[in-house]
Amino acid sequence: MPLYAYQCRNCGHEFETRQSFNDAPLTDCPNCHQSSVFRVIQAAGVVFKGSGWYVTDSKGKKDSVLGTSKSSTATDTSTATTTPVTPAETKPKPAEAAAD
Repeated sequence: MPLYAYQCRNCGHEFETRQSFNDAPLTDCPNCHQSSVFRVIQAAGVVFKGSGWYVTDSKGKKDSVLGTSKSSTATDTSTATTTPVTPAETKPKPAEAAAD
């Protein structure tokens, strides 16, 4: 049940009460017993639960959110296992070839 804040126009007394959505707003002040109470507008209390609240949380698989897929992961691991190129196998740069 929501918690509502009220204030009395007559004596200025402020109080809070839990009420159902179906209940009528209060009218009598518990302090001065006059019918001059109004509901005070408050910010809504919001609780975010879970691992995170981002735009990408509700968009499909976790792999697609991260920008990777199983096929690209497999190619990344295969390139990491290839043998490195030795300096003797490298081609000279065009500036070096013109200087010779």
